[in-house]
Amino acid sequence: MQIINTVLAPVDKKSACAALSFPRCSYYRSMNQSQRNIGNNRPKSHRALDDNEQKTIMNILHSERFIDRAPAEIYSTLLDENQYHCSVRTMYRLLEKYGEIKERRKQRNLKNYKKPELMATAQNQVWSWDITKLKTTVKWSYFYLYVILDIFSRYVVGWMIGNRESSELAKKLIEETIEKQNIGENQLTIHSDRGSSMKSKTIAQLLADLSITKSHSRPSVSNDNPFSEAQFKTVKYNPWFPDKFGSMEDALGFCRYFFNWYNNEHHHSGISFLTPHMVHYGDAADILKKRHNVLKGVYEKHPERFVNFPPKCFKISDKVWINPPVIIKKEVIT
Repeated sequence: MQIINTVLAPVDKKSACAALSFPRCSYYRSMNQSQRNIGNNRPKSHRALDDNEQKTIMNILHSERFIDRAPAEIYSTLLDENQYHCSVRTMYRLLEKYGEIKERRKQRNLKNYKKPELMATAQNQVWSWDITKLKTTVKWSYFYLYVILDIFSRYVVGWMIGNRESSELAKKLIEETIEKQNIGENQLTIHSDRGSSMKSKTIAQLLADLSITKSHSRPSVSNDNPFSEAQFKTVKYNPWFPDKFGSMEDALGFCRYFFNWYNNEHHHSGISFLTPHMVHYGDAADILKKRHNVLKGVYEKHPERFVNFPPKCFKISDKVWINPPVIIKKEVIT
């Protein structure tokens, strides 16, 4: 540092540091530290409280009357009684000086939530459900769209619209959907985020009574419920989706049309561009085979049109995951 300061006399800091191969950030850091050290040794201010005044204030703060009060309340109370000893900030400085500043509130104990790892190898094994808001023409007023999605087939097995978010409405939808899909005991896992309706005792009791496993996302983790989030994006980015709904009938009319299209006509990229209905009701293999035969026939007539490789028979994934487990590869030491 002394060498750099000597060199700095005729030249600038950048050139001096470059000549000595000394990082400028380290130079400035050292200078700032030196300034701080100088500041710590500065003389005591004439405005500072003496030892007796500090002791008086600490006795007031420790008195039975004020022991559980905040400095701002103590300050205001003393002013009402025509007393002034110091500012609120000075009270805090004295408390900090004697190590008496601490958090009085009961701190939240964050749990170590386990990452949900769910796998479906067929339809009606894992469902994902969520609730989203639909804007209305009335400010701060919404309709609430409840959707239950099978993650293997992407088929919307149940949906409803309510004028509020309610565990009772969710219970009704889940009960009706389970009955419609003929779900047996210990067959199904239902996954959701940690909304108030999802975590309610009403839903928990229902799933327990029906021998259905429940699963929840981790707090503040957006990708723990990807299938429902992606499905809601498809709903709201659809060109038919209106900015606002004028009435419940408008919302119902849109959803009836949309979910019929989504289940029966929408060719989903996540399931080899089949429709969710095809996968959910077991027609996927036959349709993919039929598509392959069409492509195979074209290839036999015009192989030059398939530049990279002959047509392959596409398949849908036999395993669909929410958070697949991470496989840690161990190095083999020879």
